[in-house]
Amino acid sequence: MAADSTNQIDQLDDIDWHILKELQENARLSFAELGRIVSLSRPAVAERMKRLEELGIIAGYRAEINLSRLGYGITAFVRISAPGDQMEPILAAIKTTQEILECHRGTGADLFILKVAVASLWHLESVLDKFMRFGQVSTSIVLSSVLTKRVVTDGIGGAGE
Repeated sequence: MAADSTNQIDQLDDIDWHILKELQENARLSFAELGRIVSLSRPAVAERMKRLEELGIIAGYRAEINLSRLGYGITAFVRISAPGDQMEPILAAIKTTQEILECHRGTGADLFILKVAVASLWHLESVLDKFMRFGQVSTSIVLSSVLTKRVVTDGIGGAGE
């Protein structure tokens, strides 16, 4: 198997992994607070975080928004199966549909898998209607979420092998 040139795992030590774990749990930690947790000085933490950012391992810091509190209480996964020549028109529709939180392209029959947030079933229907003309659309409404975010650690399935 060819080596993945984007894999930076060999450049991480236990302290880097500890920093990453803590930031995933609370990205608002100050350098000083993080330093106390990982037993480093504030400047040492800042230097390590800068290096992790430069390596592209830390890709950003974001707020988690509770969409239900904003009126978007329904989450659904939408699968679009369509001929390959429909990819560009579908992408254009995806870019203009604000309800789409995520868009993934994978293998299998589905050209795209979308995660959408909507206020009602009628709202979901209007989103689905935008994509029906491209091919087959199937939907799964989320009843509850068992795991929405997993903290990535150095123990994930042999990523460094």
